[in-house]
Amino acid sequence: MHLSSLTSGRTGAARSKRARRIAACTALVVSAGMLLAAPASADDAKGADAPKAVGSTPRMDITGDGKSDILYQTRDGHLFQSVGGVVADYPVGFAEPRDEATQFKDIIAPGDLQGDGMPELLTLTASGTLTLHPIVGMDPTGGTPTWSGTGWQKYNKIVAPGDLTGDGHNDLLARTPAGDVYLYVSTGRIEGQPFEPAVKVASGWNAYDQIVGLNDSTGDGIGDVVTRTPSGDLYFHMGTGNASKPFKDASKIGYGFDTYNQLVGVDDINGDGYGDLMGRTPNGDTYLYRFSGYGHYRARIHGTFGWQKAAMFVGAGGNPDTGKRGLMGVTPEGAGYEYDSRNTGEFFPRARRFEFSDEEWVRVASSLGDDGRPDNLEVRDGSLYREYKRISDGWGAYNDLIGPGDLSGDGAGDVLARDTKGDLFLYQGKDEGTALAAKVKVGYGYGSYRHIVGAGDLTGDGRADVVAIAKDGTLYLYEGTGKASAPLKARVKIGSGFDIYNKFAAVGDLNGDGKADLVGVNGYGDLYRYTSTGTGTLKKRVRIGYGFNIYKALY
Repeated sequence: MHLSSLTSGRTGAARSKRARRIAACTALVVSAGMLLAAPASADDAKGADAPKAVGSTPRMDITGDGKSDILYQTRDGHLFQSVGGVVADYPVGFAEPRDEATQFKDIIAPGDLQGDGMPELLTLTASGTLTLHPIVGMDPTGGTPTWSGTGWQKYNKIVAPGDLTGDGHNDLLARTPAGDVYLYVSTGRIEGQPFEPAVKVASGWNAYDQIVGLNDSTGDGIGDVVTRTPSGDLYFHMGTGNASKPFKDASKIGYGFDTYNQLVGVDDINGDGYGDLMGRTPNGDTYLYRFSGYGHYRARIHGTFGWQKAAMFVGAGGNPDTGKRGLMGVTPEGAGYEYDSRNTGEFFPRARRFEFSDEEWVRVASSLGDDGRPDNLEVRDGSLYREYKRISDGWGAYNDLIGPGDLSGDGAGDVLARDTKGDLFLYQGKDEGTALAAKVKVGYGYGSYRHIVGAGDLTGDGRADVVAIAKDGTLYLYEGTGKASAPLKARVKIGSGFDIYNKFAAVGDLNGDGKADLVGVNGYGDLYRYTSTGTGTLKKRVRIGYGFNIYKALY
């Protein structure tokens, strides 16, 4: 997509089309807000004397009924709006020519940016391109993009909190891996420059593993935010309306929220004018927390189930993660079987996908491009191939390849290669994974490891990390830096006794929390999962399979 081809604004015909579409679908659509709502309770009565809500325009009102809808992206990269009941979820698309292979790393719903009553969506690619899309009612092709910007891969989280300045236009927040928070004030336009230059407004937010924009949850017309620590404590950040200091001091309002793998801002679900919060558990159940108008929530309500289908919610609080969500096993005969993640910490049944000859060896890398899918790397006769396409020569000197994701901070997936002397080299990805930059030596002494793996973020900063198992079974973490010249920090011991595993693999995010997980196979063929805490440590192992000794290798 070229910026010169972008158009500005939306036509009257598009608005008319939206109205016709809504009228035709009203009889069928039950909004996600209605699905999650519950009968009035004693908690509602207690909130009768809450501050009178000014009211904020819902950020994700695709149907035009005045209520926010739930939008989510599936594992294969398709965006849907949940309509509930017996009606199938409704696909939401975009009008620009789009490579069907592209899978967005994140989708952000800022709401109505220019005040015409219709919402916009922002899409983010892994390589850092942020694009603004007007949404025209329930038209599955959406509207033509009006703006696009690059360089956004420098942030690990982009948040749509609502209107933070009190000017009637919704704004953006963006957090760096170091924990600095920047405010992008809306200009009230959707073309040209929709946001003012970034202004740093906070620091230390790397203490939070989830940041959720609530829209207005206190009734003052100003956006609010909740944050969660890895240990599960929930904090409320009330908006001030002041661009230089957009939040009051954080107040702790809950604990135990680590039971959820995602927290999602769903705007006003029960019609009282206050933005609400939804939590999803690893098994796919959802719970609703209705805010009272005083900056705290009422007793939770059980919502709906089956939400493990969402690989990513629009409005979710966790760091977005894409690139690999599964495992491949290779038999001694060269048959490759894929195990796709259920998004619950377990795998779907295997599917046979590939055949490899005796003359080649294979690794599965986290995505090298914007398609969000793992890449099969093969070394055959000294040449490196990606999905059967030759990339370069001179790979016969290496005995191991690792594709952990973006190590250099440029948004492209990278490759690490270890030679027979134990030296480690970085190859930066470029051209959507069709090529690699010249190698750079980034370490030595790696020959002492029996396994070196990586696929995503284990420390919660959004950067790719690597783990290695020494011959004595010690597990070491090499935290990613985001710098090509020195992509890995000094190793830190995070476990022992891992020599019981004859196969070990990094599988990406298995339980839907955006953090990288690990699996190992012992001598009996049992498969164990190690779930990441997001702090560089691992939870206690859980057995999730057996019979994996039929494979000569797992990747």
